[in-house]
Amino acid sequence: MPRAHAQRDETGAQQFVDRTAMALASYGFPRMAARVLMAMMAADEPVLSAAQLAERMQVSPAAISGAVRYLGQMGMLIREPVPGSRRDSYRLPTDGWYEATMTKGSIYEHLIRLTDEGVAALKPDTPAGARVAEMRDFFIFMQEELVNVLERWEAHKKATWASETQ
Repeated sequence: MPRAHAQRDETGAQQFVDRTAMALASYGFPRMAARVLMAMMAADEPVLSAAQLAERMQVSPAAISGAVRYLGQMGMLIREPVPGSRRDSYRLPTDGWYEATMTKGSIYEHLIRLTDEGVAALKPDTPAGARVAEMRDFFIFMQEELVNVLERWEAHKKATWASETQ
């Protein structure tokens, strides 16, 4: 049986969007991309156009362009053509956080290769070589743990959603 939807607290929703976007930006996420992402997260509509995003965020459509491109590259937003138009619309992927984590997780492979080369060049028995070896070992550890965490997330999500639909 479908659940009844409570009326939104628009002021609280806007505060959530603004505060969360600001927090993401403080951790290095591009500011406009953080704002767009959180506007999409807080939207009840599954699909929004750049013009709709711009209107909600009170910015120009041009300001949205770079943000949606960045979010698309991160796997956090999917661009879809609007039938009969040259415009695009945007939607959140089903597993956006998972996909973004997997995309970013591949950086560890690259860093492991680079630090391996650094250890070979610096020699592991030197202070610099030992530091770089520890850096490499940290990246190896993080890559392995990320796989474990993502597997646990999938199991948790399935268990949680299964219990909610019963």
